[in-house]
Amino acid sequence: MLQYQGQPLDLAFQALSDPGRRAMVERLSRGPATVSELAAPLPMTLSAVVQHLKVLEEAGLVTSEKTGRVRTCTLDVAAMTQVERWVAERRRFWEQQYDNLEAYLARTAPEEGRT
Repeated sequence: MLQYQGQPLDLAFQALSDPGRRAMVERLSRGPATVSELAAPLPMTLSAVVQHLKVLEEAGLVTSEKTGRVRTCTLDVAAMTQVERWVAERRRFWEQQYDNLEAYLARTAPEEGRT
């Protein structure tokens, strides 16, 4: 299988494509959490949660620190900001396209009541 070494944004979107990982990111957006805290509401094993966290860390979205036997994870806000910025740029582009279309349709629409 071909291994794709994506750019940071590609890796972020790939990591966010999984609903379990998105749930972890959502939880971490409220503050740091231990692996056990992240695993508690999810329908998967602790081992699976650790694997998902590895994907999030490799994408640069999450960092973790181990103190004794407890691993605490934190969301990397700068990485999430890059994702948000990319989405916002696409949104602005398409909003401008729709505004242009609306203006064009308004200019070219036949006037009502004209015979």
